[in-house]
Amino acid sequence: MKYDGNKSTPDTNSADNQTNADNYLEVNLQEMADKIEKAITPKTKWLIINSPSNPTGAGYSHDDMKAITDVLLKHPQVWVMTDDMYELVVYDDFKFVTPAQVEPKLYERTLTLNGVSKAYCMTGWRVGYAAGAPALIKAMNKVQSQSTTHTSSISQAAAVAALNGPQDFIAEHNAVFRERRDLVVEMLNQTEGLSCPTPDGAFYVYPSCAALMGKKTPGGKVIETDDDFIAYLLETEGVAAVQGSAFGLSPHFRVSYATSTEALTEACKRIQRACAALG
Repeated sequence: MKYDGNKSTPDTNSADNQTNADNYLEVNLQEMADKIEKAITPKTKWLIINSPSNPTGAGYSHDDMKAITDVLLKHPQVWVMTDDMYELVVYDDFKFVTPAQVEPKLYERTLTLNGVSKAYCMTGWRVGYAAGAPALIKAMNKVQSQSTTHTSSISQAAAVAALNGPQDFIAEHNAVFRERRDLVVEMLNQTEGLSCPTPDGAFYVYPSCAALMGKKTPGGKVIETDDDFIAYLLETEGVAAVQGSAFGLSPHFRVSYATSTEALTEACKRIQRACAALG
């Protein structure tokens, strides 16, 4: 199932994919619920939710989540894995919610995943954690203990210090991220052939480059896919981004704004120059 933080991501082979792709942050709740309902079969075991998400930055509001949980109540064989890694990296008036928070009846079949890599800027410490039903956690421990060694004691102590320590710096970081988000969204929307929605959280934007498909580079190569476009940006302007095909939603590309304002400004200028050169 491809229902995650992309907000009910359509199958990339479906006929209406382009319409959905261009409006992936605009959710029709009934349409989303209907798609999830249709996708669930007796063999379905898990529904995975990532909100706010990588790669789009889209987040599920309370109403969005309620539409999903209403479907799940009708399918007791389906468990919920909720990836809350960007729980604290949210902007504006967006309110983070979890499936079990919206629908407590799902509590016993919800597995919550989180970590300290994003909000606490501890990517290199490699610490994540899960909370769920005791029987499920016991089974997970059994598999994990036979496949890899555990997180180092030093990393665990550092994670505890982060989780229990002062939290005021998160809001300060988010304020900077929000400024960078707004800068990137504005500059990309000023770019010929690009359309960039404003994400709810995380530190990614996911603009559409659909209007550039079929255009030619100065060297005569036709841009047929977002893979082609990303290669063109890298080869001509030295800008690295990730093609939408890597996430199952094309033609888009992901830009991370977890870097300096100066670097983002220069990168967006280069993207603008590269797009303007297409004929």
